[in-house]
Amino acid sequence: MTIFNLGSINVDHFYSVPHLPRPGETLPATAYTTGLGGKGANQSVAAAHAGSNVVHIGAIGPDGAWTVDQLRSAGVDCAHVVNVATPTAHAIINVAPDGENVIVIFSGANLEQSLSHLESAISAASRGDILLLQNETNLQVEAAEMARAQGLFTIYSAAPFSAGAVQAILPHIDLLVMNAVEADQLTKALGTKLADLPVPHILITRGAQGSTWNDQETGQQISVPAFPVTPVDTTGAGDCFIGYVAAALEQGLVPPDALRLAAAASAIHVTRPGTADAIPTRAEVENFLADHA
Repeated sequence: MTIFNLGSINVDHFYSVPHLPRPGETLPATAYTTGLGGKGANQSVAAAHAGSNVVHIGAIGPDGAWTVDQLRSAGVDCAHVVNVATPTAHAIINVAPDGENVIVIFSGANLEQSLSHLESAISAASRGDILLLQNETNLQVEAAEMARAQGLFTIYSAAPFSAGAVQAILPHIDLLVMNAVEADQLTKALGTKLADLPVPHILITRGAQGSTWNDQETGQQISVPAFPVTPVDTTGAGDCFIGYVAAALEQGLVPPDALRLAAAASAIHVTRPGTADAIPTRAEVENFLADHA
């Protein structure tokens, strides 16, 4: 089986700051680094590190060749990453000493996915494969429709959050992923309860409070705690979590075990600076779990 990911590819610019900037404040950074990022790329790297076959579908600009090199070095198949004239997406990330962050994103090439390119990529998928989607590219609904027609299990991360985007894609996905704030925003926007959302499964991430898997058809709810660690940088931890969840499900783990594996991966992730570069390998995660048995 394979995980296909229509996902963003970003160049992340990290600025270490003494505190998160206030409105109108000019704040000198204490350090600066760059790295591979984007919710899509982060999830692809996480799933590949977790041991799954991953095919990334995306777009970069003339300045982005090194991001593809990074993805390939992580074990991600990039045959369906295309080059476009628009600059590669990038993110400006301010990170405070407590690990919290403020992020500004330029979408760039991520919004230049073509329908013919998407059709070519997804046509290679087989029934039972997984499709990952996030709200950082165009053609998400079209991709989900193609995946449903081919019998894929589609996971959609509703971030950056848009109630309209979620409402449009809900009929075509199998697992909706949101954090607690996004879940509250969605139910208020749609005027409904979480249990009444028309999607088979919902996964709510709660940071240090863990995560909850809701089976919408049976009403079963599974909660898994987070592992207590001291964070250095929380950027991309949610992407690491979802990439590991997708890989675990693809490898046949049941939801409680998938969430625990992902919780361990994200616990390691937040103790390191960076996004894709901070994602742990499966061996590191297994060692962590053995130490926390």
